Amino acid sequence: MPEKSLLTDDLRAAIGGYFLRYPTKQATLLPALHAVQEKLGFVPPEAVEEIAALLDLQPAEVQDALSFYGFFKQDRPLGKYRMWVCRSISCEARDEEDLLQYLQEKLGIEPGQTTPDGRFTLETAECLGACDYAPAILVNDVLHEEMTRAKIDGLLDALE
Repeated sequence: MPEKSLLTDDLRAAIGGYFLRYPTKQATLLPALHAVQEKLGFVPPEAVEEIAALLDLQPAEVQDALSFYGFFKQDRPLGKYRMWVCRSISCEARDEEDLLQYLQEKLGIEPGQTTPDGRFTLETAECLGACDYAPAILVNDVLHEEMTRAKIDGLLDALE
């Protein structure tokens, strides 16, 4: 374990709170990873050993979960607002590609990147499960439906 722990006492307590809700400590891996990413903005490689020790797992088991799920980031903190642009067939049919290009121009970044000020991370999703509301964009946990360039401008203004 590193000399200076990345997992604060509060974060360790939050993860420990999951132990009562799951049959084993190991079963709390995904909620623990979500908690770490929410608190730190990403799951740094240095935290893998600490998480493994807390959950009685091998570091390789934690790393396997991190590398399997594209939701988790290890290389850098995510922006305050994580924007997922849906690329499903329904969204594509309703000009999702134009909206993605527009967002890239407005933010000055490509999918997978974070703005220099750390406010926005732009990503694409294969499906957000919102075909009735295409094209859709998910910002953190809020779904934005039937998006247009004008709605994107309003959304970005509201988040500034």
